[in-house]
Amino acid sequence: MEMTQASPPNAIDENRNGQIGRPMDRVDGVRKVTGRAPYAYEVREGDAPAYGWIVEASIAKGRIAQLDTTAAQQAPGVLLVLSHHTMPPQGAYSTEVQQRFERALPCMADDRIVAYGEPVALVVAQTLEQARDAASLVQPRYEPVEGAYALDAATAEKPSSNVDEPDTDVGDFDTGFAASDVRLDVTYTTPFHIHAQMEPHATLAWWEGDRVVIHCSTQMVEHARARVAATLQIRPEQVRLVSRYIGGGFGGKLPVFADVILSAQAARQLGRPVKTALTRQQMFHVTTHRSRTVQRIRLGASRDGVLQAIGHEALSHSARHDDFFESAAAQTRTLYAGPHRMTRHRVSRLDLPRADSCRAPGEAVGLLALECAMDELACTLRMDPVELRLRNEPRLDPEKQVPYSTRQLVQCLREGARRFGWERRHPQPGQVREGRWLVGMGMSATTRSNYLQKARCDLALDGQGVLTARLAMTDIGTGTYTILTQIAAEMLGLPPAQVRIELGDSDFPATSGSGGSFGAATAGSALYDACEQLRAALAHSAGIDPARAAFADGKVSGSGKSAHLALLAGDAGLAVHGEIASGDMTSKYSQQAYGAQFAEVAVDTDSGEVRLRRMLGVFAAGRILNEKLARSQVLGGMVWGVGNALLEDGVLDARHGYFANHDLAEYHVAAHADIPGIEAVFLPEVDDKANPLKIKGVGELGICGAGAAVANAVFHATGVRIRDYPLTLDKVLPGLRAG
Repeated sequence: MEMTQASPPNAIDENRNGQIGRPMDRVDGVRKVTGRAPYAYEVREGDAPAYGWIVEASIAKGRIAQLDTTAAQQAPGVLLVLSHHTMPPQGAYSTEVQQRFERALPCMADDRIVAYGEPVALVVAQTLEQARDAASLVQPRYEPVEGAYALDAATAEKPSSNVDEPDTDVGDFDTGFAASDVRLDVTYTTPFHIHAQMEPHATLAWWEGDRVVIHCSTQMVEHARARVAATLQIRPEQVRLVSRYIGGGFGGKLPVFADVILSAQAARQLGRPVKTALTRQQMFHVTTHRSRTVQRIRLGASRDGVLQAIGHEALSHSARHDDFFESAAAQTRTLYAGPHRMTRHRVSRLDLPRADSCRAPGEAVGLLALECAMDELACTLRMDPVELRLRNEPRLDPEKQVPYSTRQLVQCLREGARRFGWERRHPQPGQVREGRWLVGMGMSATTRSNYLQKARCDLALDGQGVLTARLAMTDIGTGTYTILTQIAAEMLGLPPAQVRIELGDSDFPATSGSGGSFGAATAGSALYDACEQLRAALAHSAGIDPARAAFADGKVSGSGKSAHLALLAGDAGLAVHGEIASGDMTSKYSQQAYGAQFAEVAVDTDSGEVRLRRMLGVFAAGRILNEKLARSQVLGGMVWGVGNALLEDGVLDARHGYFANHDLAEYHVAAHADIPGIEAVFLPEVDDKANPLKIKGVGELGICGAGAAVANAVFHATGVRIRDYPLTLDKVLPGLRAG
């Protein structure tokens, strides 16, 4: 089916069996907590594996003048040392391939080094310890050349489009801004962010004839298969890629990396399975990260707070030969009304590892700037920050000039303010003190784009009444197995225990995978379509009009008839195929999820330490399939937002092009002690323009705006405005002392 019109009332709306919205426990939870859900490195299939260890380049740009692997090859247990001298031909990386995750990823193809940490050798041995020891014996000699590692606006260029158009213009921004009664012109900077997922990238690969079998940790199975095929120069059907359980992705596992390619190449040469895992330190350079951004925000308003001009210019970086850019100004195009508008994206090409999507790319860092600028404008106008946003609520999408599919931002703002006790906030910053602590409140609007991708699903009912769905979808810890179980159980009237969801295998029907907050809507809609077809087939078999059929307790009933599904399936069973495509609803309607976030912080006047005291998020994200799982996701996003505001900072050594704090001891993410009790609330909503389930994505919604709410609270507590994230002690203290 294709989304070309609003979805009519359906079985999901009826929810006769009460599965939709139910806070069901994760169906894979017991397997995970008892260690019976094997992650990529834990898979035990095929013959006993050999173990690979990657040797990284210790320069950021140049060439390998000499690579001595003699000692490594002679070390105990060593089976193979791969390098640019011994690698077979590979496909070339090309930005002409539009889907960037399907581009070939040649590893050690020649003697060039284009980024720090690039693999220069793979040592394969009988044991992990032998491989690691022998890897230390590889002796490269480099001829480095000077590279560029810092953002430079002077040499930045307009990027090619990867998701959004780089630039937009509505009205006449320069004229509108100049004519505004009140003008704000500020620049915010955000640092490099690292995905920091718990499970490292890992691969087990072996060959069955001319077909390679790969178990790895990836969010997008189909794209990963295409990348492997393009790199190894084989057909996609010669690649089976499996990723059943994933210990977090956050965008860092959208593509696959050198561990996959090198394991497959080594396994082919050795004729036995090869297992390779990246260390935590290697992940900082062998995989991707979020770009640093420099964002200039210009807001022009009349004295009553109505925006007249909105300008957002964002500078980020891409790797020298890549085309990704951080679309940090995209949300500014739709969030607030205003007749004169301008957004710009520019990119510096640097000699760094590839940047890519990381935890709500675009909006997460874009709102760190925009929502703090809105707070600054409210302060200049001496207006309540919530009221300023209410006065700039658009009737239509201000740039597309189309209706919103649903938009409850105003309701989120008002409900959040009520629940948080916003009326108790002192109108002036720096006025509330508790001993040596200054206390303040801040808020931010939240928005995240909503997408529907293409997906397919196979569904089969057997003679025992067991329903099995197969999709090349993944579960990155968000609960995909569970919500798909709930959808199928609801539509077929079966107990969840009789539903089997099988995911993460490229031999299953293709889906878009997990990413961009489109996973549940996309895979769930394909499953919905398959369930509709199976319902029709079962109703016809029972002699019941499908439009009048009711499914409950393992039976179909209607028109005075009733039949057990298992009997209708028979020994041969019944099988159907479902699919979904986006259609034109995204061009007819502006589709976003919304929210409002509120934070209270205390700032130590002696040390500059910032402590979060409480936090609230109120969200409108379409129908909620499982409130327990959805709440868990947005709370996790809010925690990431706190980290963005106060802690996370990938410190780049600008002399040598590498991240100096390349481990979780020095790259700080929020810990339990940093997070008090935080609360998330969902407003009732269904969006019939989005997909048949009438849901929206929640995976990345929580992070969007969360950091800005914290930063605005720090300003309200202290009167110190910091525009360079994160808000660490060394930035807070000088302002406090000056005050």
